Amino acid sequence: MRVITTHSELQTARRSVAGSVGVVMTMGALHDGHLALVRAARAEHATVIATIFVNPTQFGANEDLSRYPRTFEADRAMLEAEGVDILFAPTGDVVYPAGFQTTVKVGEIASMYEGAARPTHFDGVATVVLKLLNMTRPDMAYFGQKDAQQVAIIRRMVHDLNVPVSIAVIPTAREDDGLARSSRNRFLSADERRIAPALHRALLNAAAAYDSGTREIEALCSAARGVLHAAGIASIDYVDIVAPATFAPVAGAADGPVLVVSAIRVGSVRLLDNLLLPESLNTRAGLTANLGAISDESPELC
Repeated sequence: MRVITTHSELQTARRSVAGSVGVVMTMGALHDGHLALVRAARAEHATVIATIFVNPTQFGANEDLSRYPRTFEADRAMLEAEGVDILFAPTGDVVYPAGFQTTVKVGEIASMYEGAARPTHFDGVATVVLKLLNMTRPDMAYFGQKDAQQVAIIRRMVHDLNVPVSIAVIPTAREDDGLARSSRNRFLSADERRIAPALHRALLNAAAAYDSGTREIEALCSAARGVLHAAGIASIDYVDIVAPATFAPVAGAADGPVLVVSAIRVGSVRLLDNLLLPESLNTRAGLTANLGAISDESPELC
């Protein structure tokens, strides 16, 4: 595995590869969720590029960038073991050189839910993702279901700006008790870790209600909230049903596939999770077709 830190070296390496290229973009602190993306890319492309860059522009003023875990050597070893060909690990001045002033501003889809909680977050995400796509020039980029709103935003950006890349959405990797794998989980205390899986159980309860015929939005949300309350989780940022492609809240009754989304706080840790309804759609094919798909006239979004 080649470890590359500069744009010029990356361009030289990129010109030397033949066949299709898949990319997995990360901020490091890797876990099996990231590796699931890498494995999917490795199975489908001649060359796999992974990136590690802790992006400062997606952290708000009240968020501690220095607290984000840095585990580069362990990450490097994991990526090499998975057969990654190129690891691009730039420094901040490579991604944002002196004089940098052009950013991506995403519209309404980035203003709700996580966008409301972190107002500058998705502009920073969209900007760095676009830069990394331009720098790595992949045929396909791989993202995880857990960050569903981010996926929908990236799909919107790729479509709107005519970025020549396909997007694959891989199902959320989970612990044995259902908790979505996340770098944030390491900040949970032992007691908090025992409570946290209630979030996934809550979504499954909404899915069971949907599969049994319930379509009323409030009934589906109540099914999820009931599990959270029973587990003693009082800090619920939101539980809602949204349209997968736009993240617009669905009113009244669910008509067609919908996404149940939730964010809670367990201690000081904010946890996110989501599930497509019906539950049978939570496969790579179902997620890629529904989570942020723009239209049938967009064949590059496959």
